[in-house]
Amino acid sequence: MNRVVLVTGASRGIGAATAIKLAALGYKVAINYKENGQAANEVKEHILKMGGQAAIFQADIIDENAVVTLFSKIKSELGALSHLVNNVGILKPQMRVEQMTAERINSVLMHNVTPYFICAREAIKHFKAHHEPNRCAIVNVSSAASRLGSANEYVDYAASKGAIDSFTTGLSLELAAYGIRVNCVRPGCIYTDIHRDGGEPDRVERLASLLPLRRGGTSEEVANAIVWLLSEEASYVTGSFIDLAGGK
Repeated sequence: MNRVVLVTGASRGIGAATAIKLAALGYKVAINYKENGQAANEVKEHILKMGGQAAIFQADIIDENAVVTLFSKIKSELGALSHLVNNVGILKPQMRVEQMTAERINSVLMHNVTPYFICAREAIKHFKAHHEPNRCAIVNVSSAASRLGSANEYVDYAASKGAIDSFTTGLSLELAAYGIRVNCVRPGCIYTDIHRDGGEPDRVERLASLLPLRRGGTSEEVANAIVWLLSEEASYVTGSFIDLAGGK
């Protein structure tokens, strides 16, 4: 089987670590990015130096037409998609719900939920048309925030990730009869740039001592779980969640 995986938001953090690990295992990796082409190219060059196969694809995947075009380009350059890692997401500055505007809330939901649906939709089409579906898989990246709520900071973000949890469960049941597996990882306090987007770059350091493991996690640790869920080793796992939150 020609294993071709799309990792959305793969220019940094969890997405980049996942792309590199999958390439090391022989996947052809489609590295999606929105704006930071330099970072995406660095991930690609890292993979090529390892002897892996990868290509970069710019697309703003809140745009439905851009997603359709993206999948067509991946098929032309790497082959038909067989695996998908839904990883994009945004975080707005910390704020209590009583201060949030509809514009902010709608933006978070649009960026953090809709792309997962549209990318999964297109992936399913490719799985069924070009592969044995029971060897295809999707992993959604949610967040421990979906369980914890992120009170006083990011309730809108937490709610968007709660939607991804529900999406994972529902889609896994829709696709189970085809053998297409759909699972989810829920990272907690992980050292990534997203905390800078939320206005507190050192947030993990502030919270680390409060976690049972007393440290923040790494993108590579999350990537390990994603890679396993995509693999044949997880062939009897669907509709499941792996929490990577230091015991929280």
